[in-house]
Amino acid sequence: MPNLFDPIQLGDVAAPNRILMAPLTRGRSTREHVPTAIMADYYAQRAAAGLIISEGTGISREGLGWPYAPGLWTDEQVEAWKPVTEAVHKAGGRIFTQLWHMGRIVHPDFLGGAAPLSASATTAPYKAHTYNGKQPYAQARAATLDDIARTLDDYSLATRNAIRAGFDGVQLHAANGYLIDQFLRDNSNLRDDDYGGSPENRGRLLREVVARLIGEAGAGRTAVRFSPNGDTQGVFDSDPASVFVPAAKWLSDQNIAFLELREQTPTGTFGSSDQPRVSPAIRQVFHGPLILNQDYDLKRAQEEIASGLADGIAFGRPFLANPDLVERLRRDAPFNAPNVATFYTQGTEGYTDYPSLVLAGS
Repeated sequence: MPNLFDPIQLGDVAAPNRILMAPLTRGRSTREHVPTAIMADYYAQRAAAGLIISEGTGISREGLGWPYAPGLWTDEQVEAWKPVTEAVHKAGGRIFTQLWHMGRIVHPDFLGGAAPLSASATTAPYKAHTYNGKQPYAQARAATLDDIARTLDDYSLATRNAIRAGFDGVQLHAANGYLIDQFLRDNSNLRDDDYGGSPENRGRLLREVVARLIGEAGAGRTAVRFSPNGDTQGVFDSDPASVFVPAAKWLSDQNIAFLELREQTPTGTFGSSDQPRVSPAIRQVFHGPLILNQDYDLKRAQEEIASGLADGIAFGRPFLANPDLVERLRRDAPFNAPNVATFYTQGTEGYTDYPSLVLAGS
């Protein structure tokens, strides 16, 4: 019976345990979206994870709308990522980067006043984080075929740059209400062309992007993240299984490294939903490593792996304040509490200064 601490093969990457560090936006780059030196320390501290998935990393200026988030579209960004990946590898770890296009979540402030790109001319709810404080989102413009072609090229370039920067692979962010998710789900995709209407058509951009990633990195170094059930940043589907089960089967046929699902529950702390989990149906058609995420503790994580529903568990917020999370889970030791006020600040406080069990004398 598999265990959370057993090794696992994730495509081309041999992971020493089944504890993944989920992508976590931290905002420690420059305004030009160039990684900084403290990011090497932060990720190296967490290198005991079976695999680190980096914070969302922009594939293009058009696709990135978060203050001080990193990118991978310029040579300067690539060079600044190299010390980060080197530090992780020197500490014995493995790291994928998460490729991020935010779609309609990009505020015009980041685009010189231009409208953001999405599947259709829709507007996200709530407010955007910008350099000028929180502001209401603007209506997106529907992507033209030329826009889609350009975006595919952006994904190809970012993937090439990720490999140049020393990442062990890439994960496509197709979750959480961002661009790919905006195409996949029926309340945000109102198109009537080959990219809209049926679940198959709404999955076309996903398939084209994944093909680009595989073409650059190889299937064994390509992963995907979905958030199939519930509302995320205003993106929702009336019948998630009809969209995500066929998509997962197609991904299985491509032999990708792994598929990660962030599934909401009725009592979730980061979004909640009464829509049933899609993972049991996806498990039937996706035959590669299936990684689950969302509010897991040690007991529930072990149960999901032992049952065969999951092959690994991605932990997000616990990794913020616990660089030695793997050891804390192994010992069933208490966790440090995260400092919410420093989640997105630019310094080391609340970033690289959380104590480990060794430093705490345990």
